[in-house]
Amino acid sequence: MQYDVQNERLITHVRNRGFLKSKDIENVLRIVKRHEFVPQEIVEMSYEDMPLSIGHDQTISQPSTVVAMTEALDVKPGQKILEIGTGSGWQAAILSNLVGSAGMVYTIEILQELAEFAKKNLVKQKLLNVKIVCGDGSVGLEKYAPYDRIIVTAACPKVPKPLLDQLKVDGIMVIPVGNVYLQKMHVIKKLESGIEEETIGSFMFVPLKGKLGFQE
Repeated sequence: MQYDVQNERLITHVRNRGFLKSKDIENVLRIVKRHEFVPQEIVEMSYEDMPLSIGHDQTISQPSTVVAMTEALDVKPGQKILEIGTGSGWQAAILSNLVGSAGMVYTIEILQELAEFAKKNLVKQKLLNVKIVCGDGSVGLEKYAPYDRIIVTAACPKVPKPLLDQLKVDGIMVIPVGNVYLQKMHVIKKLESGIEEETIGSFMFVPLKGKLGFQE
């Protein structure tokens, strides 16, 4: 009950900030509880609107950021989604509920330890329409392409071409692009006539690892 109260307070906060508009997303935030996706030692901070460390120099994203990206992704039931950067699995669980049993979420995580952490979290949610793959998300996941939607949860130096190639026509990609300190959130629509692109604000993510990510 304690977490339900905190979650409602967070939902109200994110709505009041103008990020949360969709009733479907609001309802999913009540189903997919953030405290079930953070390390136990920081569980009491779960419903603060801030990113939290999940180890290995990675974070579970700030709730308002997750909501902003999910709103921009414009998810529909039955869609096939690719997520780059599974983290603890919270975003994947939200997407899973939005696409429903007729949809599918493929999520790729480069760090084996985090992929295992996310798997444990998602098993507890009893979600059958999420597949976690451990690999280099910067080059996408060709095996299951094309995708209706692609979401990238790490900072990119530029939009990786393989992700554009793996996006369906009329599909949408949401991706933070910039330097390692600050990025613009790009919403990309792939049309028959070409690419339509807009930005929806500045954000700060951990750097994307992999072949087309930031090189250390």
